[in-house]
Amino acid sequence: MSTLPSIPKPLRQIFALFPLHTHGPVASPYTASPVAAPTLWIHSPRNDNSDNEDLLSNDVECLKWQAYLALRGLSDVSVRWDVTQDGAIDGLLPNLHVPSKDGEQGGELLPAHLIPGWVDGRVGDVLGELEGYTDIAARDESRAWVSLMEGNVHAALVRLFPRWNIVEGDLDASFSFKMLSQPPPSVLDAILTPFPAKKRSLATVLTPPPPPLTGISSFIPPWGARVDPALVFTQYCEAIAALSERLGTDKWFLNSAAPTPLDALVFAYLHCFLHSKDRALRREVYNRENLVKWELGVQSQVRAAFRRHATASYA
Repeated sequence: MSTLPSIPKPLRQIFALFPLHTHGPVASPYTASPVAAPTLWIHSPRNDNSDNEDLLSNDVECLKWQAYLALRGLSDVSVRWDVTQDGAIDGLLPNLHVPSKDGEQGGELLPAHLIPGWVDGRVGDVLGELEGYTDIAARDESRAWVSLMEGNVHAALVRLFPRWNIVEGDLDASFSFKMLSQPPPSVLDAILTPFPAKKRSLATVLTPPPPPLTGISSFIPPWGARVDPALVFTQYCEAIAALSERLGTDKWFLNSAAPTPLDALVFAYLHCFLHSKDRALRREVYNRENLVKWELGVQSQVRAAFRRHATASYA
């Protein structure tokens, strides 16, 4: 029977300088509290430190899902914003914290794309294959509106204008003299940031995509993106006008009998624009009475669906 070679004495003396010690398990003072009701983790509201507390997130992505939950008929959801984005799944908010199916006290944390499935489990798949729209044509049309809202309209919501130090009263006159240069994130940023902000770049939002910073004749390879703010603003104005015309006097978009995911999406964008610090962006919505009236009606329904998480701590 072969035996393992013994460790040379000099090496054993070196190892003796760094002895290994084992310790028993340390009891943690923290125990996961049971999750009794669903809680949506969101970015903070605008007025979270005021007497008139606002439970609607100031982030359009979180607000979309707040509106989705409310318009699907849920009214027992809490919201908390003391969890930073780094603590969310994949570094992205919102997340939905729900009671675990296995009965575990810590519950289960869901990313945004799993929220519809969870809602279907609570209220049933009442939307069906048509997703709540009147017919296939309306369902297909909803895809075009979603693309428009998350494309040209979202580009305006990025709120590029304050970066250029444009005076509000002279906003339109400044467009022809300003161009936004948006370089891609550096390799250093990717290395030093463990949870980089996963936001869509303007190159993937705008239609058509903006040209690169460097031209074809340049000796520098195509790099970055050059965005014309006048084009962004024009496309935004056209989209809001089309949205107003399509809604008309209907209760829900595309003349649906009940709210659909498109209504949740449109509400989130309209609410953010109506509370934007940019006067030109606000004006485009305020000038359309049907959009303002519709947003106020949906807003009251969304606000009524949420309450502040009781045990969360807020700085």
